[in-house]
Amino acid sequence: MKCPRCNIALKLEKYRGVEVDKCSGCEGMWLDHPELGELEDKVFDEGLVKGTMRFTSNSGDLLCPTCGKHMHWFRYRHYNLELDFCEEEHGFWLDKGEERRVLEIMEQRGKDLKRSASAEVEWNKFLSNINSKSFLDKVKDLFRG
Repeated sequence: MKCPRCNIALKLEKYRGVEVDKCSGCEGMWLDHPELGELEDKVFDEGLVKGTMRFTSNSGDLLCPTCGKHMHWFRYRHYNLELDFCEEEHGFWLDKGEERRVLEIMEQRGKDLKRSASAEVEWNKFLSNINSKSFLDKVKDLFRG
């Protein structure tokens, strides 16, 4: 398999325990279709729902190293990170450094989801306290003087 950017043969390597095909020239990497999810799982808690990775896509210039068809690109999880992918689901092309951005985004998403879940728990506690008789009695007492 050859690099879609510089046409150099890709070499099989491990990145964070995930088998990827890496280019020694441009340092980009090819991840077979399930491998991007495996990479995300390295920093994302299993119990959390990852959400949609791709909302829309655009036609790109690179050719899939597996089938040779033009790849498309998308904004990864609506962040300012454009990843190339094969519409035949052969995989994803990550330019140098994009693998780190994927991990950073997933770490942040995990923190955001945990914070959101915690806020929802606190909000529900607050709502249940508002509906309690003792809370309403306290509010009434404030106005009675």
